[in-house]
Amino acid sequence: MARVTWRNAWMGGVVYASGDTFAALLTGEFLYQRLVGMLILGGTLYALEIPTYFHYLDRRIQGKSLLSSLKRMLFSALFFNPLWITRHLIFIEYFAGKWQAIDIGILLIATHSFVYALPVALLVNYMIQNKTPLDWRYVASSAFSAFMAVYFALSEVLFG
Repeated sequence: MARVTWRNAWMGGVVYASGDTFAALLTGEFLYQRLVGMLILGGTLYALEIPTYFHYLDRRIQGKSLLSSLKRMLFSALFFNPLWITRHLIFIEYFAGKWQAIDIGILLIATHSFVYALPVALLVNYMIQNKTPLDWRYVASSAFSAFMAVYFALSEVLFG
């Protein structure tokens, strides 16, 4: 199991918080407690679970064949599935103090977000899993997630 490194904790916290803050500013929903919540989330839970999964994929799917590369890409993309996105959106609502917004509708928004983002997510996850050194994959994934945070934040407007 991967352990949390200072680099992953720091970079994950800063990048996740930055992406979400930019999204919150775009939607007019910026709150300091949301910023702090995302900073902590990106530097703790996400800094533990995502690199651990990436290490698992690396141990489980070895080799540089096209099939191995495609498997790593697919399993990485599937990790960030509608349930993961739902949990992420619930964290956002929780940090924003919007308890009333936490309902089953978030799953529908997350599912639409996942489906529409899948072509781009597959390409980016292919690059992260097959072209980025293992120790830097969480940082690369966090950077992509910061970009996707804007997309997820706007998902409620687009798909809600």
